Amino acid sequence: MGEQEERTRTKMGQTPLLTDPPFYLEEFEKSYRYIIEEYEVIPRDIAIFMPCSVRKPYSTSPSHQLIRMIISQIFDASQYHIIIFGTCGIVPAELEEMYPYAHYNYMLGKCKDEKIKEDFLRIETERVAGYLDKTRNIYKFRIAYCLGIFRRALIQGSNESGVPIDIILPTRDMINKIIEEEDCVFQEGSLSMDKYLGEFCEELIKFKGSLSNVE
Repeated sequence: MGEQEERTRTKMGQTPLLTDPPFYLEEFEKSYRYIIEEYEVIPRDIAIFMPCSVRKPYSTSPSHQLIRMIISQIFDASQYHIIIFGTCGIVPAELEEMYPYAHYNYMLGKCKDEKIKEDFLRIETERVAGYLDKTRNIYKFRIAYCLGIFRRALIQGSNESGVPIDIILPTRDMINKIIEEEDCVFQEGSLSMDKYLGEFCEELIKFKGSLSNVE
């Protein structure tokens, strides 16, 4: 077995590791169609949208673990459903080990090709819109925690579907503060930054309090 072939194998066995932009690949379109057309999403009060991660499965990512820890400390597991989106398309978190979601390695943040970025935004907008339309009556509320082009795709998908995202975090004020005050590899920083996580926690607590007031 050659070195290149060896690099295309995952730790999960002989499954090939997909390294091309995943949003172009047939495997991701087929899995997306399965989720939209066949998969039964269990109703929850709150949908929480999080971007995909470099580490797979997504739940093993250090940033995802931090985000999930905050969510679990505020809401009961029966109240919310986590949905992962981004270069993977859009996938309920419980399907994170399904092929091809645990079998690719790609970072859009490193891409310098504007055409690829434009294609991603178009494709992901359509996939987000499709999922929001499918789950229109599944969730009562929708919360998102995302930055950059992923955030743009989510907002555009929401507009296209006519299904609103009730809360999108970090807030624009917090993002602007990070841009002005922090020296980050990416302009808006990382979702695992303390300031972002602190605001995320505070806003979720406020949201939970508003639900109690309604009840």
